[in-house]
Amino acid sequence: MKVGFIGLGIMGKPMAKNLLKAGHEVCVNDFHPESVAELVEAGATSAATNAEVAKDVEVVITMVPNVRAALLEKDGVIDGASSDTVIIDMSSIDPVESKKISAELKEKKGIEMLDCPVSGGEPKAIDGTLSIMCGGNKEVFDKYVDLLKAMGSSVVYVGEIGSGNVAKLANQMVVASNIGICAEAMTFAKKMGTDPELVYQAIRGGLAGSTVMDAKVPMMLEGNYKPGFRIDLHIKDLNNALNASHAINMPVPMTAHMMEVMQELKNHDEGSCDHDDIIRYYERMTGVSVVKGK
Repeated sequence: MKVGFIGLGIMGKPMAKNLLKAGHEVCVNDFHPESVAELVEAGATSAATNAEVAKDVEVVITMVPNVRAALLEKDGVIDGASSDTVIIDMSSIDPVESKKISAELKEKKGIEMLDCPVSGGEPKAIDGTLSIMCGGNKEVFDKYVDLLKAMGSSVVYVGEIGSGNVAKLANQMVVASNIGICAEAMTFAKKMGTDPELVYQAIRGGLAGSTVMDAKVPMMLEGNYKPGFRIDLHIKDLNNALNASHAINMPVPMTAHMMEVMQELKNHDEGSCDHDDIIRYYERMTGVSVVKGK
């Protein structure tokens, strides 16, 4: 299949590579020429604009911070796409914005759009085992589910357009709170004089255990804050979750608290760190570090 791929960041780059490995023809574009060059070396072609990416491809995938700009503004996908082009946005945005963008694409050019955000971070993007949550026309989803499976081990249809991003925001709410309580519990163990690594090993097999715990606690114990998913991006997601929940008059106190924790991290110039950096919030509050050897 001929696929356009726009956005070659931490997540997008390995996702595009997995499409190539699956045998698809991929045309890419990104603000960073070195990322484009890396994909071309792996077998992709490149285009100078998003509009050019959309020419002569069946589907365009976006994995970008500003979806509206990539799709609808000058030299955007809509300028090069035909009414037969399908757009799969895999970015994480406000579900209301997904609906608005989809409606504009449909009205202006008859283009179908799916919103299919992902979860799993860089490691799962690399090995092609992302969780992909999808919203949009079910017939369109059914047609492209195998394409999505080249990038993820779990591909689930959630409902109408915007539903994928509703699921993603729910995911981010859970992940933020889970990382936060893991950091709190490990700091508690250390401050009580018990080895946090042994506490982690003791509780990970019980009800407290989770994918988040197994992914993030070892990083906390190593002092590894290399971004798999940046604090800045999680702030964006939590902001969307707060806006969406407030629009339906729903209180979300745990999400709001985690937003404040992450804002504290950003104020310490840690926005580009992985979200396991939450452990340093507790380190600053308690004067205790869980990093091995400290």
